[in-house]
Amino acid sequence: MLRMHIFLVGMSGGGKTTLGRKAAANLNLRFVDTDQRVSEMMGLSVNDIYARFGEEFFRNAESGVLVDLATQAPCVVSTGGGLPTVRENVLLMQNHGVIIHIDRPLDQILSDIKIDRRPTLRDGSHEDVIFEYNKHIGFYHACADYTLDNSYGYTVGVAKLSELIASLA
Repeated sequence: MLRMHIFLVGMSGGGKTTLGRKAAANLNLRFVDTDQRVSEMMGLSVNDIYARFGEEFFRNAESGVLVDLATQAPCVVSTGGGLPTVRENVLLMQNHGVIIHIDRPLDQILSDIKIDRRPTLRDGSHEDVIFEYNKHIGFYHACADYTLDNSYGYTVGVAKLSELIASLA
């Protein structure tokens, strides 16, 4: 049982959802993905939400998910890549949990990111991924209580995240 939420922040393609979902399952904890929650609330894909309503609308919806989660029992939460760029979101996470930056090297993200699933990547290029990474990395470092190095592959990443979450429970 968690005493507080565990918020996973980091770049799209960094492993927040993949590692977070498996670590939560390993520890028998509830897992929430904020992108998925917004998509379910709207009945649209994340890409469709961006296309129809824009990034600001999506960020506001993410904030609403965080406010809702703050009233619920603690769980492991994978956040959208841009969520920590909004100060109010960072304050909500800091007040209701621990923030873990899932840090994966940019070259590894570039090697397997599915660009067509990333709505903030305007022209769908690796240059866009690099731009987003450089735009957001400072926010991740600034808000994180812990940083998890996810450069050694899935199995090691899951083990390290599971161990870290267990130590915080």
